[in-house]
Amino acid sequence: MAPGAPREYALEGGEAAQDEAPESPQEREEASQREEDGGVEEADDDEEAPTHLPFAPSSELLDDTTTVDPSYTISLIRQLLPQGSNVEKEFSVKQCAPDEKDANSGNGESAQPDYKDPWEECGCILWDLAASKPQAELMMNNLVLEVLLANLHVTQSSRVKEICLGILGNLACHESLVNVISLHNGLTATVMDQLFLDDSACLSEVFRFLAAVLRTSVSVSWAEALLPDEILSRVLWIVGNTLNSTLLEKVIDFLSTIIDNQDVTAILLQPLIKVGLINHTISLLASEIEKLSNEGKLDRSDSLDLILNFVEELSAIDSCSGVMSESDQLIQVLESIVKLPDKFEVTTYCASVVIVLANILADGKHIVPRLSHDLPFMEGLFDILALVSDDNQARNALWCILPCLLAQAQQMDMNSSSLEQFVSLLLGRFTHIKDDLESHRVDKKEELTAEDAYLKHGVSASLRAICCVMERWIVEKSSLGEDEDDAPPTESTVEDARHLLNYCQNYDL
Repeated sequence: MAPGAPREYALEGGEAAQDEAPESPQEREEASQREEDGGVEEADDDEEAPTHLPFAPSSELLDDTTTVDPSYTISLIRQLLPQGSNVEKEFSVKQCAPDEKDANSGNGESAQPDYKDPWEECGCILWDLAASKPQAELMMNNLVLEVLLANLHVTQSSRVKEICLGILGNLACHESLVNVISLHNGLTATVMDQLFLDDSACLSEVFRFLAAVLRTSVSVSWAEALLPDEILSRVLWIVGNTLNSTLLEKVIDFLSTIIDNQDVTAILLQPLIKVGLINHTISLLASEIEKLSNEGKLDRSDSLDLILNFVEELSAIDSCSGVMSESDQLIQVLESIVKLPDKFEVTTYCASVVIVLANILADGKHIVPRLSHDLPFMEGLFDILALVSDDNQARNALWCILPCLLAQAQQMDMNSSSLEQFVSLLLGRFTHIKDDLESHRVDKKEELTAEDAYLKHGVSASLRAICCVMERWIVEKSSLGEDEDDAPPTESTVEDARHLLNYCQNYDL
């Protein structure tokens, strides 16, 4: 996971407001110089910047080649010290410097919630510096963890907490440091406590930190720390209640990280399912669809992309797909997306939907009759075939779904009216079927992979089912005319049906 950069955003009640990032000392010094020069900046190519006054980094992420004087970094850490704390004395002893008051602190509580620009500026610079491994190591060797924890324990300021957690998140992105971070006395418990904050910006940084450590060698210890029901329930409460897109992104990334790590999954997945992971996720998806739906049309949404991708990940897990297949709410949501009249703008959504359907149908045989009787749904599936032709995973999933539904349609006792509608659907989507098959012919000289063989089976089964339906209809229509009340189909319609039947019968797999 890439290190994060500090952002100023106060998030209350789920709403975010972006402010400008604080100026670096370099920018203020240059501004001051321009004021002294009457607002006119004079360039002198021959004059070099003084080397004894290292500039702070810009707000951009730093790379490991950035040179910053270690004493500057240490001075920044000193500026973050809460006055009167034990770590202040420890820091002074470690630096062999006399005990001194923080220039930005007064007496008592003023050092805690009311850190103004100087504290925040120093914190944001350290947040940036922590993205550089050499700087992160220097910070770790100079009590930065003690300083951050001291601030988290005493401050009531959400901004201070956010900056401290942001620095921790960047430190945790360095694999060589995560073990020391995890073993630091009191750090794990302190981070878990931050999950019960009500500030979206702070929570975003907590989840970014947790996602980072769960991708490292210390993932098991952090997974075990997350095990208590009250913590997992709190995580899911945040999933279901946040209105902040950044926080939603971070918490879903955290949950995806749990699924991606087998060791972590073994510890946390079943407890998460127990406290309602599946239902919370489905409700979130349904809520997002409802929020974005407008007269049967969806707008593109980053949040919906995140949620659908996570639902797709869950559906690939056996213990989750079975639970998901029992959810009427999920099936209704998937159906609504498949039935959208204009799917071109939401192709990625459609791809995720067919993958989820293919995964849950393995455990949800009871869903097949419902879907196969729904002709608008079947029509939507064939429309999606044209959209996912270049997406192998989604295309394979779709050809896995079609034979199940077509076989059910073939077996069900359709009356003449239903059969007519089904044949009309197939004739109308014949172009989509043909274009897809013709564009994916497999060279017979090449050995088929297991995936190719599975796809070939799905295509073959689908074409056989289509043939059965078309043959029945053609026979039925050929006998018309004997009953005066029956109107025979037009000759061109029967010819189109024979053409489709002939194509399906003779398609060379």
